[in-house]
Amino acid sequence: MRIEPFKPAFQLLIDQYQLSDEQLIYTGMPDFPIKIAEKFSFIHPLLGIENGNLTTFFVIDEKKDVHLYTENTHAVLLRTFSTDQRMQGKGYAKKVLLLLPDYIKSQFPSVTEIVLAVNEENIAAQKLYEKTGFSDTSMRVSSDTGLLKVMHLML
Repeated sequence: MRIEPFKPAFQLLIDQYQLSDEQLIYTGMPDFPIKIAEKFSFIHPLLGIENGNLTTFFVIDEKKDVHLYTENTHAVLLRTFSTDQRMQGKGYAKKVLLLLPDYIKSQFPSVTEIVLAVNEENIAAQKLYEKTGFSDTSMRVSSDTGLLKVMHLML
């Protein structure tokens, strides 16, 4: 398993990425954040790749909405985290999240915290984040999809 920044060579994998209707309640397809990243250098689409297969997709946001979830000026926001529905239940999401701290340290050396916001009803995701070192900050944020639990991982 490795984490790779999106590049045009990965577009075919992105085009084949599949999310279930249930997943789409909590996250979105990769296309939109990839287009956003073309305009904003602080948005970083990242792919979890295992044996040439795209297993997971997520974005690291260095700037846009980080301040909504932490006062730490050396934090990044993990957003739009998903696992291809055909890859679910195989441990890929956990593997990527366990690799993430070292990836962040190597690519963003000044970062000291990773924050994320997960829907309070998405218990499976919360358990996954907890298993990979994230903890509840006790902060809650309202969104269009419901109340979000803010979690973080200090580096």
